[in-house]
Amino acid sequence: MPVLKFRVYWEEDESVYRDIVVKPSQNFVQFHQAILTAYEFDSKHKATFYRSNDNWQRGREILLEKDEQVRKAEPLLMSDTPVGAMVRDPNQKFIYLYDFAKNWTFLVELIGVAKDENAKLTYPAIVRKEGLAPSQYGTKGLIGDKLVEMEEKYDLNREGMSEDGFGEEGEETDREDDGMEESSTEDENMF
Repeated sequence: MPVLKFRVYWEEDESVYRDIVVKPSQNFVQFHQAILTAYEFDSKHKATFYRSNDNWQRGREILLEKDEQVRKAEPLLMSDTPVGAMVRDPNQKFIYLYDFAKNWTFLVELIGVAKDENAKLTYPAIVRKEGLAPSQYGTKGLIGDKLVEMEEKYDLNREGMSEDGFGEEGEETDREDDGMEESSTEDENMF
């Protein structure tokens, strides 16, 4: 059975994305749960997919749960809709919205089709993660392991710095004097 590989971009920063492989027979609820897992979001909120075109315009809606809102076209339900049934283009795109109050928006693009399943994977599967996921509630990434990663990446604990990362007032820096003070004094004498 073939496998569909989607890249799920966070709309705010396209360098943050997750690659997810899904079987065409799996439904959008399973895809929705894989996206939440990939971005470390909880599943407490409503969500919807829209089939999209190359210009990221919203097309047919695929709802997590039925609602009473009136639409031009009757929406599909995620639980009843296999992902493969909505793929009509080799570069098929979807827009995924999660938590309508926060309006998390992800751009989903089909980037590949494999002929055979990988027996070592449980589908849907997250096969690649790029970039630090956005914080669903504003605190993730600043606690626990994430803080340690950030300290290593940005070298926040350099010698001569206080524990807050600031040097002492009046502290000499390691860089050489660039002569700015002298030239500004000369400039003052010219006028």
